[in-house]
Amino acid sequence: MPKDLFAQYPRLQSERLILRKLEPEDAQDLFAIYSDETLFRYTPGSPRKTLAAVQSMIGHFARDFTKRKTLFLGICLRSRPENVVGIAEMFDFDSKVSAVTIGYRLHADFWGMGIATEAVRMMADYLLNAIGIARIQAFVMPENTRSHAVLLRNGFQKEGTIRQGYVWTGRGVVDLTVYSLLHTDAR
Repeated sequence: MPKDLFAQYPRLQSERLILRKLEPEDAQDLFAIYSDETLFRYTPGSPRKTLAAVQSMIGHFARDFTKRKTLFLGICLRSRPENVVGIAEMFDFDSKVSAVTIGYRLHADFWGMGIATEAVRMMADYLLNAIGIARIQAFVMPENTRSHAVLLRNGFQKEGTIRQGYVWTGRGVVDLTVYSLLHTDAR
């Protein structure tokens, strides 16, 4: 039986990264992430136009955690723990099969540094070992080659592509490649 994913916000640390609760003080960093149009090429939604919109999102993240729907954590470098460079997302928890979906967004200035790979590794370790989740899954647009590589480097297995099977806000009907990592997979 998995532990309660929503009992409290975790604070996860590696040698290089911290994944932590997002606070109102993070609004400017989040605005730099969520206003960048390049990040929305391969993700649902659309860029935020104002700082006020992003400030509202922080409140929604807290509300959705309280409602046991999503867990959003800021990805920070340990050398600068007050600055958020990305977002780690855990959502769509299914208690019947002990599964959760993950996602991640990283400010473009930090691409290609292994940060997304390390953040996914930290989420996977937390979900599989600390919480006891049986299945972690991720959905990636087929053309998002960087995200495919992040998941494969973390031992996720490609299950296949769901063709024209999802509607993503701002994108319409899309194809999505499904990856999974099971508790029983060798780590």
